[in-house]
Amino acid sequence: MQKNKAIKKLRKDNNMFFPPKMPKVTISPVQSTSATVSVRSSISENETSFSSAAPNTSETTAKGTGTVTPQQPTPSSDMAKATQQALSNKKQEPVYAPSVNAVPFADLWFTPEKIAYIRDTHTKFALVPLETDDLKDFHKALEQGYTGSSSYALRFAGESYRVERVLTITGIQYNCRKMPVSTPDIFSLGVPEPVIRHLISLSQESGLILFAGPTGMGKTTTASALMRKFLENDGGFLYTIEDPPEMPLDGLYHARNGALGLCKQTPVENERWGDALKSALRSRPRYILVGEIRTPETASQTLRAATSGHLVLSTIHANSVEDSLNSLIKYASGAGLQESLASDLLARGILAVVHQKLEGTTVLRPKIHTAFANPNPLVADQMRMSIRDGKINLGTLMEAQATKLFQGKPLFKET
Repeated sequence: MQKNKAIKKLRKDNNMFFPPKMPKVTISPVQSTSATVSVRSSISENETSFSSAAPNTSETTAKGTGTVTPQQPTPSSDMAKATQQALSNKKQEPVYAPSVNAVPFADLWFTPEKIAYIRDTHTKFALVPLETDDLKDFHKALEQGYTGSSSYALRFAGESYRVERVLTITGIQYNCRKMPVSTPDIFSLGVPEPVIRHLISLSQESGLILFAGPTGMGKTTTASALMRKFLENDGGFLYTIEDPPEMPLDGLYHARNGALGLCKQTPVENERWGDALKSALRSRPRYILVGEIRTPETASQTLRAATSGHLVLSTIHANSVEDSLNSLIKYASGAGLQESLASDLLARGILAVVHQKLEGTTVLRPKIHTAFANPNPLVADQMRMSIRDGKINLGTLMEAQATKLFQGKPLFKET
């Protein structure tokens, strides 16, 4: 009794959260091989309960009691019925629209049971089912558009999609990302304007601008928007290497200085990123956009391109600015380069790292962290030196540069 009082007092005095007691579980055997599990829980209104969903189980009641009956895996048709029943039990209304293209979503998941899901705009991660009049036609287009590669582009009723085809234990699932009709203007993306203006100022330089961050955080969108701005301002030839091509950049550009810009987007065949980059270098482009650095050969060739007179933009999965640089060195070392040589190539070629993460529920805004190197590689630079030394700790540098940018001061002294 005294112990319980002490805990309650500690909770009240320190505003601490104590997880609720685990519910009591009793198992009563039945005639079949399955078991009936009755769950009784007494959780107060001020406490939070967490439940993990398991396949082929019934829903608990509002009072916290229910029956769970494990079953054997069922075919896709039965799985679809079970899924629909689960949705019915939860009274989760699907989103309805006359067509797939009419729904403002970024990602759509088409399950083997031929049920489509999109993100619930009222929460951060939850999903909601989608129903449209042309959903069957969309699924048929996904099947017919398959090229043999797990990643491919699809054009459906005038809209472009990036598709990832995945084999699951119940069949084929299609994960679809809706692509913009046009490449957005970089000033419309929510990236801080001082950061954008410094990135645009690098259009006359050669080297590497690296966009880092988790999956689905808009890295490719930002990189493509910056490339569009380069072509619109200065013209030149852009060669993209993507799997598959995403933003609509291909075509002719009339630059503001009266020059012309040209972009040719190329898909990667059979995951041969290294060969695609070698082909790009032989085409003598001014700009190269590498969709993603995810293989050692890609990393190695990207560093070589960045140190041979080209302006290269690329993306990489990473948790921070420092992590992206370390990952790039590790990737390049895996292609046969010595780590010291990979570090030296990166130190000579790096111009900027932009780490981007989207935050928000209904409206997503990018949270940006940046690190910039002096465009003149012959001038002593803290970022380049830390990369060569193998001690990439840029926190203080990034804070100082951010302060200068937002105060409108130049990052580097003119020489």
